[in-house]
Amino acid sequence: MSKDVINVGGEEKVVREDTAKSYRGAIWALGSIAIFIIIAAIIFFVFFAKNAADGTTPKSPAEIERQAR
Repeated sequence: MSKDVINVGGEEKVVREDTAKSYRGAIWALGSIAIFIIIAAIIFFVFFAKNAADGTTPKSPAEIERQAR
């Protein structure tokens, strides 16, 4: 069976190749999720800051309906 080396907690460990691929896949998945959350937070705060900077408060659906009549 083929062996591979992974780095866990600053220590190198020799494991089977399928275990190493699984470990690297899990690390990539967690990294991708973290990057997605960071990008979503940046977009949220950019739009939130833009809305807060113009000085108007968002209208509730009831206020919009009253103005339409």
